[in-house]
Amino acid sequence: MNDVTDASRRGTDTTAISHITPERKNPAMCQHQPPCPTASSADRESARLVAHHPEQGWSLLCNGVLLFEDTGELLPDGRVIAPHRPVVTAA
Repeated sequence: MNDVTDASRRGTDTTAISHITPERKNPAMCQHQPPCPTASSADRESARLVAHHPEQGWSLLCNGVLLFEDTGELLPDGRVIAPHRPVVTAA
């Protein structure tokens, strides 16, 4: 059984799954011009903020990327990008 059918049986909202625009492969939340970089782009972190929760340590970007305060990322396809903070060294 596929995820959409399974989600429908459970009464889960599947609009995020079904509203991906084929021309940009971005979630439908990115409807402004110019469009945000896709989640697979190297500059994905430059997408617009959709939700920001500093008290919880995360932000949702317009391209569907969850960006964490430690600079780690969770991509819409489930891939994890490890934190990539610059290393500070003592002088």
